Amino acid sequence: MTQIPTDIKLHKASKTLSLKYASGEEYTLPAEFLRVHSPSAEVQGHGKPILQFGKINVGLTKLEPAGQYALKLTFDDGHDSGLFTWEYLYELARRYDALWEDYLAELKAAGKTRDPNESVVKLML
Repeated sequence: MTQIPTDIKLHKASKTLSLKYASGEEYTLPAEFLRVHSPSAEVQGHGKPILQFGKINVGLTKLEPAGQYALKLTFDDGHDSGLFTWEYLYELARRYDALWEDYLAELKAAGKTRDPNESVVKLML
């Protein structure tokens, strides 16, 4: 059964989205996490996800319902093409720790950082 949040709050100052469910579960997801896990084609590619980097400062500017099944999130870097279904949002919330660790490992492996003003250069010795 799809878990639909009973309460959704956008916190612009802390750049987070909080979700509450009838089960009593509560989650707070950072905008950066949501941005790098956007279900959009720009991020997910066509079966081959495209690593997002330099998004540490990204925030959410707007939430809009997409029918009865999803949320459309608008980020302050202009990204607004992903529809976060209730199922996908719940999966992101429940798996936050593991997904975040995987993302950080992917960044490191690719020589990228969360900071858009910083570039990591791998030195070949």
